[in-house]
Parts: sequence; C-alpha cells; structure tokens
Amino acid sequence: MPKIMNFTINNMPQIAQELTQCVQCGYCIDVCEAHAQTPWDSVTPRGKIYYLKQIDLKALGQMDKLLNRPVALDPYFVDAMYKCTGCGNCEVVCHAKIRLVDLWETMRKWMVDIGIGPMPAAVAMGKSIHKNHNPYNEPDSKRDAWWPEDVERNIPANVIFFAGCTGSYRMQHIAQAGVRVLARAGIKMNCLGPDEWCCSSPLIRTGNEKESTACAQHNVEKADGLGGKDMVMTCSGCYKTVSCDFGRFYAKAGQNVYHFSQYVENLINDRKLPLNNEFNHKVTYHDPCHLGRHSGVYDAPRNVIKKIKGVEFIEMERSRENSRCCGAGGGYKSTYPDFALNIGVERIHDAEATGADILVTCCPFCVLNLTQAAKKAGSSIKVMDLSQVLLEVTAPKVAPPADAPQA
Repeated sequence: MPKIMNFTINNMPQIAQELTQCVQCGYCIDVCEAHAQTPWDSVTPRGKIYYLKQIDLKALGQMDKLLNRPVALDPYFVDAMYKCTGCGNCEVVCHAKIRLVDLWETMRKWMVDIGIGPMPAAVAMGKSIHKNHNPYNEPDSKRDAWWPEDVERNIPANVIFFAGCTGSYRMQHIAQAGVRVLARAGIKMNCLGPDEWCCSSPLIRTGNEKESTACAQHNVEKADGLGGKDMVMTCSGCYKTVSCDFGRFYAKAGQNVYHFSQYVENLINDRKLPLNNEFNHKVTYHDPCHLGRHSGVYDAPRNVIKKIKGVEFIEMERSRENSRCCGAGGGYKSTYPDFALNIGVERIHDAEATGADILVTCCPFCVLNLTQAAKKAGSSIKVMDLSQVLLEVTAPKVAPPADAPQA
C-alpha cells in the first residue's frame, strides 16, 4: 500500500466542472468491473469523485492555509484510482455526461507528477519502455523476428504494419496472421522493424505521459521516413493511441491509420480479399474497449464476421457500447492479475450464454486474458482474434477428393 503523501493543492488539475457535474447518482456502480472485484464504494467512479471533492474542499479551508497545513492523500485512494481498467463503461451510463475516461487518465498523470504513482508494476513497465522501447524487457533487435518468412517485405510499401509490443514479443501469431491475410489480398507492406517503438499506451493509461512524447515523435518520424499511404494494426490499444493520442503529444501519423478490421472490411468490399472457405461455427464477438467504446469502431468487425460463409453470429447481451471489459486494460492486469482474470471469467460466461463455440475479438490483450479466463473457468469455448479466423477462411480453397472409382 502506498504511503500517505502530502502535496500542494495548487498542483491539482482543473477538474472543477467534472466534480460539479457528478450528482452521486450511482448509475456507474453496476457497470464497474473493478467494483465487482473489490466491492467498496470508494473504488467506484462515484466514490473517487466524492473523495476528490473532499480534497478540493480542503484546499478552500482558510485555517489549513493559515496554519500552512498540507493536504494528505490517503493511500487507499491511490489504490482505488488504479483499481480501474479504464474501460469507460461508467462514461456510457453517466447521466451527467462526464468524460470519465479522460478524468481518470488526468488524475493518474497528476498522481505521477506529485510522486505517488504509478503502481510498482507500471513503474517497471515504464523503465523498460524507456530503456528497451517495449514493456517486456526485450531487445530492439528482435522486434521484427515475428515477420513470416513467406511474406515479402516491400520497399517502397503501400502499408506500414504496426505490430505493437505484444504482437512483436508475446502474441506473435496474431501479427503473423494479420500480415499473411493482407498479403493474400496483394498488399505491398513492410514494418518499422527495430525502429518500431512502443506506442506508449501502457504509459498513458497509467499516468506516465512524459515518456509518451518521445515514443510518438520517434514512431511518426520513422513511419514518415519509410513512406506508405496507410498504417494498419491488429492491436486495439495501438490503434487508439496512434489514431487519437499521438496528436496530443506530437504530430499525428502521416498515414491513414486503420485497425485491421476496418482495413480488411474495405478489401472484402472491393473484392480484393476472397473468402474461400467456410467457417462452420457459432460465433459471438467481444468489443475491445479501446476499439469500441473509446474509438467507436463497432461495425467493421461484425460486418467482416457476417460475410464469412458458415458462420452463425450471435450477439452477447452486453455488447457494443455496453460490452463488459475483458479485464486486461489500464494497467489493471499487471497490478491486479487475479482480479483481471476474474473479470475475464465473467466475460467468458457472457459468451457461453449465447451458445457460441467461438469467441472472436480484435485485440491481443483481450485474446490473452480471455484465453486464460476460459481455461480458469473450464470452458470449451475457443478465443480467436479476427485475424486468425480470416487466416483460415482466406486460405486457398482445397478441392474435395474425388470419389474412389466403383468396382
């Protein structure tokens, strides 16, 4: 547990509007996955805002100012601020229309600035990103070791494939599936290789924005130097960061930025990516928070799934903007891995309730946590990234064997 820290109230961000907007109605409580794991009101969005209001009121106390008495930040509040996946479900149901995702990131940045954040796991990730340009303590030289030998790297390239740290070092099969599918559509592409740095999403989500500028500047300049009209990625966290956040820290990417699901939908519509094989399964789809609620990309993955022959598509009760978080976002999994897995188990139960045998999503973090959750739950449901499904259905069609001649 963090120590109690004194701080100067003048350093607080300008959040008076958000604090005033909140009417403590409690609609956010039922959709807060962190609260379900730690059922204290202080963990809920309402509880955190109430605490911030009290800090704000203390700052106005003339006696505190007269006695030069600093305001103390309770360590339980620090813990509560990081017991949040950053999913944004609270923002969807907020009747006061508070931009809660931005508020949590703003407050975490402030906590880092005054020296009481982030949590130890995020500190370790930040040090690795600063030193190795990825949170996994892996060398730059292995950044593109995942690239399939059977896929050509073109110079010049029309598409820059941004694999992300997880796709480069931990979930390589998803990045490999992505480029193989694009190659089958005749796309000329390349990646930044050792020059690809972390998109900085793990830093931003945990409050360490200072390192983000360097990551954004490096990636944008290296991508512009490589050329290419489009940038495509299978990671939803990378997609949100590159398309939405880079402009806050440095110039926006010089390419048209697409999530893989958006890009392949266009390819299919333009008849450049043939869907050769059937996928005879009952399929449901999980919306990654970064792709869905945060970026508004709901239809592209569903449209692609529905175009695949043999698929019986079934929506979960909680879907689209009301989708349950997988539990892996916002630095939550690294700091509270057991809680993150428990949330994933609940999502697996949501998928099982549809009768589906395949759970498709569009994010390596979701695939990883939900696969682990399915194992913990003893579920037979299979978790797949959309790129893995397309790798199967875009493979060259194999003619069925001819019937043996009759005697």
